[in-house]
Amino acid sequence: MIGRGRAADVYDIGGGRVLRRYRMPFNVEREAAAMRHLDQAGFPVPKVYDADGPDLVMERLDGRDMLTDLSRRPWLASSHAKTLADMHNRLHQVHAPPDWPQPLGPGDRVLHVDLHPGNVMLTTRGPVVIDWSNASAGPAGADVAIAYLIMACSEVDDLPLLIRPLVSSLRSAVVRHFMGGVGDDPVPYIARAGRLRMADPNTRPSEKEWLARKVAEAEQLAAAAG
Repeated sequence: MIGRGRAADVYDIGGGRVLRRYRMPFNVEREAAAMRHLDQAGFPVPKVYDADGPDLVMERLDGRDMLTDLSRRPWLASSHAKTLADMHNRLHQVHAPPDWPQPLGPGDRVLHVDLHPGNVMLTTRGPVVIDWSNASAGPAGADVAIAYLIMACSEVDDLPLLIRPLVSSLRSAVVRHFMGGVGDDPVPYIARAGRLRMADPNTRPSEKEWLARKVAEAEQLAAAAG
């Protein structure tokens, strides 16, 4: 095992390949299809070799994820946030197949629905986006809204002791520079995105409480605007 997320484990199986195995019943076929679609469109994703039930065999990427790099080199917050914004902007130029689900509302753009620093690998061939299990179609601004909410409230595990006092300021810097670099407006989608995050079984109770407050604020603003 070389990695462990909230829903899946990653194993090195040799030959420059990794196995990503979900710990719950899950069919990876749609995730694999999304990655192949994006690879054909020229968007940086890992190569897919096999997909079967909860198991996805992919190219092993060198480097480390952006979140880990931020914990080790927090002075790169501005640069990494701008890279993340660029990944969103590039992704949202890609059209989604017409049969993809649209959980965040109607739209024809590919949405990652989890595109935050932990899902961007910094490799020798440039940034590569991983974890496409929630890929869907919809309005680009909704994907930005999801990323904003994740970065603003998610609990980060296993941070080095040295960096923990800086988490709040580092988080604020990343969110600020990210929001300044994306080209799509998330504001109309905050409430919808928040509700989707709250329904995710991997979202923790403390995160759900924060999201509930954010959803309420967004709905009140929308009602006041008429």
